[in-house]
Amino acid sequence: MKKFLAVLMILCMAVSLFACAEKFDPAKKSEGVMSYADYDAAAMDAEVVIEAYVQATQSWWENKITAYLQDPDGAYFCYEMACSEEDAAKLTKGVKIKVTGYKAEWSGEVEIVDAKFEFVESEKWVAEATDVTALLGKDELIKHQNKFVTFKGLTVSKVEYKNGEPGDDIYVTVSKDGAEYSFCVERYLTDPDTAVYKAVGELKEGDVVDIDGFLYWYEGVNTHITNVTKK
Repeated sequence: MKKFLAVLMILCMAVSLFACAEKFDPAKKSEGVMSYADYDAAAMDAEVVIEAYVQATQSWWENKITAYLQDPDGAYFCYEMACSEEDAAKLTKGVKIKVTGYKAEWSGEVEIVDAKFEFVESEKWVAEATDVTALLGKDELIKHQNKFVTFKGLTVSKVEYKNGEPGDDIYVTVSKDGAEYSFCVERYLTDPDTAVYKAVGELKEGDVVDIDGFLYWYEGVNTHITNVTKK
């Protein structure tokens, strides 16, 4: 009986410890790291320190990499961070990193430049696409800048290759409710060998599509397309 009670007590303690274990919180920040609200409020050219999760990266080159980052509160575009080729291979979707750099703006796109980063031990976290279709043409859309988003029921108006032929960026003009918007297949994010590059290249005027991508900004919404679904 005593042996049974001892085993039962051990089991109860184990259950208690498990229940008290800290639950993963993807919004949690390390000491000294800005919240997204703090980052958003920071002045241009100010030094910023953020933590977020890699959602995608552009091609690594010359010890630099451009990354799309997000946490549950907002998103960040880190332009040409210092990065070794070895570390670039580790920047997979969902990995958490700490970035130190300077807040900047280029043609409406708010980004972090002159940045360096370090890996943060954490569970992985991947953002679900935020449906921002209803915000097209509205001032509120920019509040979702750099997030992974989705647009539903867009009509293709024009598809053009930069330099006139496949191999570089693809410029996609889409319309919704009588207004047109310029989206882009960024070849350093989704190169000519990817399914999305090929699918977008085959679109025709009048096609109705759903588009997923990162809400980049270039003199207006200029989503970097990562997936297209023809209706």
